[in-house]
Amino acid sequence: MKEPRHRWTPPLRMRRAPRWERQAATWRDAKPALIAEALKRAGARPSGNWYVVGASREIGAREDRPCGRTVAGVEIVLWRAEDGTLRAGPGECPHLGAPLRDSRVVCGTLLCHWHGLALEGGPFAGWEPYPVHDDGVLVWVRLDAVGGEPPLGDPVVPGRPAAGRAVDAVYTAVGRCEPEDVVANRLDPWHGSWFHPYAFVGLKVVGSPEDGGEDAFAVDVSFKVAGRLVVPVRAVFTAPEPRTVVMHITDGEGAGSVVETHATPLTAPGATRPRTAVVEAVVAASDRRGFILARAAAPVLRPLMRRTAGRLWRDDLAYAERRWSLRSTGRFPG
Repeated sequence: MKEPRHRWTPPLRMRRAPRWERQAATWRDAKPALIAEALKRAGARPSGNWYVVGASREIGAREDRPCGRTVAGVEIVLWRAEDGTLRAGPGECPHLGAPLRDSRVVCGTLLCHWHGLALEGGPFAGWEPYPVHDDGVLVWVRLDAVGGEPPLGDPVVPGRPAAGRAVDAVYTAVGRCEPEDVVANRLDPWHGSWFHPYAFVGLKVVGSPEDGGEDAFAVDVSFKVAGRLVVPVRAVFTAPEPRTVVMHITDGEGAGSVVETHATPLTAPGATRPRTAVVEAVVAASDRRGFILARAAAPVLRPLMRRTAGRLWRDDLAYAERRWSLRSTGRFPG
């Protein structure tokens, strides 16, 4: 007996958005104490001292050049060995402190451009490597002296669609705030339709930690495509560790897709003018047969995906920076 054929449904819907000023106010639902408690619980979860430093495809994109990053005031250099294995360690040469980010990689060995000191990725002359993890989308570095937690062997990487059936893109931006301000922004889903009317229609929070269930925020929302065309989905936000918030699409078009927002401190703890990098990974998947074409067009789609993330983060970093400004001067509500 043949299995019944699933009826094809179009991914897009027609929906008329209300005028911006006629939306239902959400400020009563966006309770400061509710957001603060969710933020506190996220901060108490273990990170194992792992920090996201960038997109996997960016590290070693040029075989002869290393990548330099700064995390919590610590200079880091990263490069790939000949077999593609990641190497990471302090960004200062142990000889006379040259910036190793400006050095060269020759046959998988890092050669300091000041005096030719060679580093193959193992301990040498006081230079100690950092544990590094490449999850296929993002690269993480473990800094035990910075994190101060019991170390974990691997970072807390959220569940994602299988690499062979997904398209991923990574967007990075920098704001004048601390990681908690970025996480707090993501734990306030009620601002979506008000603050981003060009992107979201009819956002409604249908579940929160206040309901006594999962420590998550569930949202029904329609993503704007063009005009009245939208894509309705259900999205669930969780915070698996102190510097990460993950949005899982649990129902609707692209179910199984995730958007990971990682907040990496750039300045040392206690800095008077802190800076934080937002590294956002979008991992999109679909069961539609036509999605194979999207995977084939990934190099073209990635810039568009980054542009969409960039427009949202232009606003959301303003939110996070404002929050930090109020906190740092003792004027934050609550």
